[in-house]
Parts: sequence; C-alpha cells; structure tokens
Amino acid sequence: MNLQQNESTDGVAHGAPARHARWPAPALWLLAISLGGWAALAWIAFDMGHPVARLTMPASSHWGVANLLAIWCMWAVMMAAMMLPSALPMVLGFVDLSTRRGEPGRARAFVVAYLLVWFGFSAVATAAQWVMQAAGWVNPMIVSTSAALTGVLLLVAGVYQFSPLKHICLAHCRTPLGFLLGEWRAGRRGAFMMGLRHGLFCLGCCWALMALLFVGGVMNLAWIAALSVLVALEKLAPQGRRLAWVLGATLIVAGTLRLWSLSGGA
Repeated sequence: MNLQQNESTDGVAHGAPARHARWPAPALWLLAISLGGWAALAWIAFDMGHPVARLTMPASSHWGVANLLAIWCMWAVMMAAMMLPSALPMVLGFVDLSTRRGEPGRARAFVVAYLLVWFGFSAVATAAQWVMQAAGWVNPMIVSTSAALTGVLLLVAGVYQFSPLKHICLAHCRTPLGFLLGEWRAGRRGAFMMGLRHGLFCLGCCWALMALLFVGGVMNLAWIAALSVLVALEKLAPQGRRLAWVLGATLIVAGTLRLWSLSGGA
C-alpha cells in the first residue's frame, strides 16, 4: 500500500480495523505485561535499598555480571512498559485481520518479535549507560550530571523529530491498516517478521526520545511516564504529527539554551 496516503489521513490510526475489534485475549495480556512492567519500575524506584534494586544502580562503572544482567533487565522491562500501550492499536488490528483471513492465534509471535527489537535496544542502552558512567556523565541513578550531555541529547532528540526517517517511521506507526496490508505475511513465521518490521519502525520513531531517559533518569517515574505519554500521543492522537513538530521545536530550544549556558551566554 502506498504510504503517501498517510499524509492525507493524519490520525487514521483510529480508522484501523482495531477500532471495530473486540478486545481479544492478546490485548489483555499485552496490557498486563505493560502494567507488570510499571509495577516493577515502581518497586525499584520506591525500594532502592533492596539488593536487587541496588544491582541496577552500581556506584561505579566496575560492573559485575549480576549488575549487567540486572541493568539490562531493568531497561527491557521499562521498554515493554513504555512501548506496549502505544502498540495496542497495531496488535488489535493484526488480530482482527488474522482472524478475518482464517489465521487466528498469531498475535504472540507478532508481539514477541516486537519486544525483541526493544530488548535489543535495551542492550545498546545498557552499553551506553556503562560508557556514560565510566566517563562520569551519569550518576548511579542514571541521571545526567553533564550539562553538555544533557544539551546534546535534547538537541539531537529535537532535530530528529523533523528528520525524514522520523517522518517515515511515525507514518507507519500511525497507520496500522496501511502497515498491515502493505507488510502482510502468512503463517506464524510471517507474523514474527511483521512484528520485527513494526518494532523496527517503532524504534526508528522513538529511539531519540528514549535517549532522553538519560536526562531525567530511569528511576524518575514521572519522567518515564511523561515520555510514554508523548510517544503515545505522537502515534495515536489525531494531530500527532503536529505534536511531534511542537515537541521537536521545544527540545531544540531547551537543548540550545543548555549548551549556550555552558559558553557563558546565559
């Protein structure tokens, strides 16, 4: 399907077949996974003295294997909690079309593949966290301690909001019907490949915003929730593309001011 139709139907995400589908079991366990992830994040944030929570916040970059696994798990759980709700229309549309085409029961393969993409991103984020901690740019709470790092992350995220890649990936995420018809593959393996494709488009849409977790910290539930809401609004709101532009402009201004302050301009 020609994706250029996305521009003339901004907000068509609400016109996907998912709008007419009843909430099947896959949607319920998808939401359950997300809620479980949020519960785990809240537990870590409010019980930082627990041995498991402490593993995710090493005092230095001298991580052990337990630290490495705990931090990757924390990122993976956080990505699932943040990204699954905004993927719900796509999953509902996929379930509906699969059922109509006589291929029910493929949602699990689709969602697993989607999550694998974000688990891969979590590995990259874990490595980035180690590098930043070794350089002294973030503290054990994974909050930026470098004004330069904060400014650069804000500026990069803002500029990326206006990039062609962001535009293409967001268009795919905002039009479940267009993606499903254009990328349709039969069988469970086909469902897995479709989930990977959607996960990659979603990653291309949101990676720069996820990098802002290093600005506010991954133990800051309000910051995590704010980014989650912004991601969901971009994908699901009728004026989501315009919101992306407004958000980009705001981030560019914030990043520029932060970097300008380093030169003594403020």
